[in-house]
Amino acid sequence: MYTGYEVNESFSSNLLNVNILKLKDSCDIMITSRKNEENPFLQYNLNPKSNIRPNTRIECFIFEVTNIEKYFSIQKNRGINFLTPDVIEHDNYYFVQTIPSSFTGTSYGFIQWKNNTKTYKDNCNAELPMMALTSKPEYTKHITFIDHAATRIIAKHRDAAILELMELTDYNFDFSIYVKNLNSITNVARMKNEKFAMVFTSGITPFTDLEQSGPTEKFVYNYGPRVHHIAFYTNFIENTFENLINNNMKFLIDLVGSEEEGIKQTFSSPSESTFVVNEYICRYGDFDGFFTKENVRDLTNATNKQ
Repeated sequence: MYTGYEVNESFSSNLLNVNILKLKDSCDIMITSRKNEENPFLQYNLNPKSNIRPNTRIECFIFEVTNIEKYFSIQKNRGINFLTPDVIEHDNYYFVQTIPSSFTGTSYGFIQWKNNTKTYKDNCNAELPMMALTSKPEYTKHITFIDHAATRIIAKHRDAAILELMELTDYNFDFSIYVKNLNSITNVARMKNEKFAMVFTSGITPFTDLEQSGPTEKFVYNYGPRVHHIAFYTNFIENTFENLINNNMKFLIDLVGSEEEGIKQTFSSPSESTFVVNEYICRYGDFDGFFTKENVRDLTNATNKQ
């Protein structure tokens, strides 16, 4: 109802129930639920506003590699810890995943496909009934690829979180923008020739208390370090925004920005199921940023409503 994604696979393994969502020219989304109580991410979920769903978060960003055994060996020799002692082989791919980061509460996964099939289900996995809308709203075709993901972290972990990403992937730091009156700094990392960017927002100075701290530090206090929003590139954004409202989506903020500024964007209210906010974003002309100084102030302040 709220993105262009559709369910492509649904299956059950020994450890997980899995749904795979796909959209052309965008990354896949894997939604999982555990079958046992062992959860390496649990400690990052037990916060004042997140502990009602202690097993819920965006847990992992997965990147494709061309030689996973070599990659695994290099990172192990650097002292990187993984959830498994070795690379795991599946029917169609190899996979390995780091332990959760102490800076972001998120892990990084690495996948090497064996062929062009690019399906996640193993032959031994049981198929599950696929949930699908009987008729997907027409406006969702304008909600396209995932543009970026934004993680909220505490001030003292800002540099470490960015360096961690850079050391595990080919992403490089691009730029930062300060919103001093809200005690917030947003940092952007990009990979050459890739559309998907990684964004990290923290306080400039550390959390003190709920009365005096800025919205970013309060968010991390209430929810722990975690992915705050996923941004979907949206065409015809004004009309799409109205259609989303008409289909009962709630928003933290109205559309901000303009064609003259080069960008329009908005934040949905957080999902009751996942705590994740959807950002809808549209750029104009040759603008290739993620916000203006005015927009980032308004968007950051909207976090106060969570």
